[in-house]
Amino acid sequence: MRSTGQETAALEAGNYFKLGGGSRGKEKEVQHGRTAHNMSSSSLRKKSDLSLVSKVRCGLVRDLLANLQEILLGTKLSVLFPAILLAIVAKYFHFGREWLFSLSLLGLTPLAERVSFLTEQIAFYTGPTVGGLLNATCGNVTELIIALFALQKGKIEIVKCSLVGSILSNLLLVLGTSLFFGGLANLRMEQLFDRKQIDVNTGLLLLGALCHTLLLLFRYAVNSSDKMEDSTAPALALSRACSIIMLLGYVAYLFFQLKTHSQLFESPKGEEEDNDDVVTEDKPVIGFASAMAWLVAMTIVISILSEYVVETIEAVSDSWGLSVGFISIILLPIVGNAAEHAGAMIFAFKNKLDITLGVSLGSATQISMFVVPLCVIVAWITGIKMDLDLNLLETGSLIMAILVIAFALQDGTSHYLKGLVALLCYLAIGACFYVFKSPTNELIHEGIINQGVLTRTAAGTLA
Repeated sequence: MRSTGQETAALEAGNYFKLGGGSRGKEKEVQHGRTAHNMSSSSLRKKSDLSLVSKVRCGLVRDLLANLQEILLGTKLSVLFPAILLAIVAKYFHFGREWLFSLSLLGLTPLAERVSFLTEQIAFYTGPTVGGLLNATCGNVTELIIALFALQKGKIEIVKCSLVGSILSNLLLVLGTSLFFGGLANLRMEQLFDRKQIDVNTGLLLLGALCHTLLLLFRYAVNSSDKMEDSTAPALALSRACSIIMLLGYVAYLFFQLKTHSQLFESPKGEEEDNDDVVTEDKPVIGFASAMAWLVAMTIVISILSEYVVETIEAVSDSWGLSVGFISIILLPIVGNAAEHAGAMIFAFKNKLDITLGVSLGSATQISMFVVPLCVIVAWITGIKMDLDLNLLETGSLIMAILVIAFALQDGTSHYLKGLVALLCYLAIGACFYVFKSPTNELIHEGIINQGVLTRTAAGTLA
């Protein structure tokens, strides 16, 4: 059982911190709670040494340099920032598509962590509710932007595969790796965590899986019946209805997380103070206007790199001899979520499993219940026919991954074997997609996913 002190600290995690106001003499207090996602990103931050910057006499220049140092050097992933410039150089000087793809993925890694940092800075000024909404929207901004660019170019299968892969990565790879190495590092300690948040996330994940299963079952039911010649229109209608239901569930989840039961999702204060790897802040280090400007700039850069990734994925598939499905489901999530992976593992080593589980399950829930249905709604608005049917292999893998994690976490304890089982499940799924060559892989870059077109193409080839 969790100690009474930890429970009290968790209830007081939304305490009031003093913030610097317009002048040094003025200070105001706002409520600022730290979520598991914020804590995970904080583990990758480092304190900036402003001793040299403070010697600059011009106040405007000094503030600008301090701002740049906090943004660009305030993370342990700062060594990856040059990959952004190299990716842009590779684009305009026509380097190999493989270089552009790889450099773009590396450049996206520190940007995702910096977006989390900026939303946390904004929360100091807006309060925890608006900050929580920003985090709920921007927490997986990389996956969302990549999906929207692929959707815009008609690459619907890439959208589906990348989002399913991100869910599988968070559930099996991130959580499995964290529980495995965390269990090995704490062999002589009993690893406990609070099941309340886990039950909420797994319930929502099962709701999302149910919606995907309904589309799959609907397709097979229609194919086995001669009453309906064309199932495209009913399948789209069902997908859009289920997407609206999923978004309503996500809104209810946000209200539950930010208002009625926020204490379940805030990291215990004691865990934050006892961890030497976390850079904790009780006041903002950059101004509100600067944080908003940097957030917009980071989003634009993420959009540019995401477009590079979408443009080159088919060329990389041909060059590396890997299917587009394998790259989208396995490789993209591994590299794109590297910052979250590292943060979750750090807290697992420290036996802070509540934070680790909050990061992995929270991210998977956000993608399943927000990003996926949002893509369907955006496609609906823009006239693109995208449904929730993930095909049999993807849907089965998703359901089994959720069930494996739900059963592994049902007793509120953890050890290294549970993490190993999750990792082995991920390896098995990865091997499956590695050897599986979808018949649509060769046609994805043209946006041809209509079954009738595929049938006519195959018939013409045989003729």
